[in-house]
Amino acid sequence: MDLSEWSDITPIELDDGASSAMPLATIAYPPEYLEATAYLRAVMAANEMSERALSLTKEVIAMNPAHYTVWIYRAKILFALDKDLNEELSWLNDVSLKYLKNYQIWHHRQVLLSSKAHFPTFPPKEADFLMEMFAQDSKNYHVWTYRHWLVRHFKLWDQPRELEDVEALLKADVRNNSAWNHRYMLRFGPRDPAPDAGMVNAGDMSTAPTDKGRLPLVDEDMIDGELKFTQEAILRAPENRSPWWYARGVLRAAGRGLGEWEGFAGSFVSEGAVKSSHAIEWLADVFAENGGAVNAVQMLTLLKEKYDPIRKNYWDYRIRKLDQVAL
Repeated sequence: MDLSEWSDITPIELDDGASSAMPLATIAYPPEYLEATAYLRAVMAANEMSERALSLTKEVIAMNPAHYTVWIYRAKILFALDKDLNEELSWLNDVSLKYLKNYQIWHHRQVLLSSKAHFPTFPPKEADFLMEMFAQDSKNYHVWTYRHWLVRHFKLWDQPRELEDVEALLKADVRNNSAWNHRYMLRFGPRDPAPDAGMVNAGDMSTAPTDKGRLPLVDEDMIDGELKFTQEAILRAPENRSPWWYARGVLRAAGRGLGEWEGFAGSFVSEGAVKSSHAIEWLADVFAENGGAVNAVQMLTLLKEKYDPIRKNYWDYRIRKLDQVAL
């Protein structure tokens, strides 16, 4: 770094422990990083809000993008100097594509877009960039978490682009459980400050709260459309768990029973030709829901002994619960 502009600053060196004792495990930082962070500590201690401090944060981030403190300091400077945050986003795009798994980048981005003074409405280029990120990693947890936040912050539940992007991602990879989760949030997630009731857990339909995940008002056409979409996805990959659980959430939201899909689930289960273990579990829950404990136990036994033996203990637990209900 150019030290000529830092002559008025006394750097604060890294303190790795008492000088009389060697630290247990020192990190072999490169000399240029030690120098830059020494000046960073000094300007942070002085709470300096300046162009040179902003440039210094960029330099440190280039060497260590996981340095969360420097991101916080950078955001403070940006707001203090009233910088153009669109320019910051443009720079941040390049950093994000270079460091795909970095959490601090996405928190910084959220801090920027939280400013209603700078972003009173959803920036139109943001969705394009997120799809660019998903092209690199369609299940990136940090990007999906950020997109969930965008939907809530800018109230994007009913924006066509959100659903279009999810459908494009599911068309590319029907097993993208992150995309299924986002679709559920768009369709059935809580809005404003409403608590998230969440999707009902499978395997315990008899004791689940009747209002868990249920919509106060139901758009039956939308529900039918979601069920049709989900069936088409299951036909593409019957052993894919995500759409089966999505369907449970849809039916729960509409206040409909699992029995509505008994025929569909049954089409994947025949003697000697089971195409989906999830269909077997679905039928077990349908039978249990309708009081047919014996048939439900038969289905769960198939899972335990042949189609999902790795979860044998879980299926035994389910069978015991049915036996208790029967008593």
